[in-house]
Amino acid sequence: MSMYNYVNSNMDRENEQHVYINEESNSHNIRTGRQISTTHQTPGSSVGDSVRIRNYRAATVCSVLLCVVLLTALIVLGTNYTQEIHQLQSDNTNLINERDALLLKNNDLIKVHFKKYNGWIYGHSSFYYISKEKKSWNESRSYCMERGADLIIINNKEEHDFVQKNIVNDCSSFWIGLTDIDEEGSWKWVDGSTPTFWFWWTNEPNGQRGENCVQYYISNWADYPCDDAHLWICEKNMFM
Repeated sequence: MSMYNYVNSNMDRENEQHVYINEESNSHNIRTGRQISTTHQTPGSSVGDSVRIRNYRAATVCSVLLCVVLLTALIVLGTNYTQEIHQLQSDNTNLINERDALLLKNNDLIKVHFKKYNGWIYGHSSFYYISKEKKSWNESRSYCMERGADLIIINNKEEHDFVQKNIVNDCSSFWIGLTDIDEEGSWKWVDGSTPTFWFWWTNEPNGQRGENCVQYYISNWADYPCDDAHLWICEKNMFM
């Protein structure tokens, strides 16, 4: 046998032994239930997936907890805000009630003071004063203005009736705050307003340029010369 044939023979025997060993190993794995995986896996890939899953779960839990905290904070703030609003409304209501009570008390004191000490009569949110002496229209007005008032302005029928029932109690005549002294026939109250109600006697006014001031006489009006001497009625509005 040549050397070449001898080497080949030995290599064939080694290959046969190696195949025999592999067959025995496979047979042993099959008997013991162990499966030979032929799938190629990249080292560390399963570890990376696990880490990403844990990170995702942690981030989800943190987001949920953050939402819960924010929702709780909003509820607490909303509750406190509502309570503060209710408290402010209650305080405001109490202040308004106290203000109204003080205003009422103040008005009552003013009424008592004027009525008791100065002879003023209260009604229709105004104080009225009837003179006990006679003066001209201009002098009468000056008297009223020195006391923070003016000659009476009768704005409506209700006030007209009030004056008739509570102030004028005889057949005397009284100056009121109506005149056309600035322009003939253009009657104005002392505050510059135009009357919306008229209570002239029949055929009044009839004095033309000679009678430019108005007096109240038995529930109606008549124009007279402003220099005539008559009683007068002052009026002081509560808000003047």
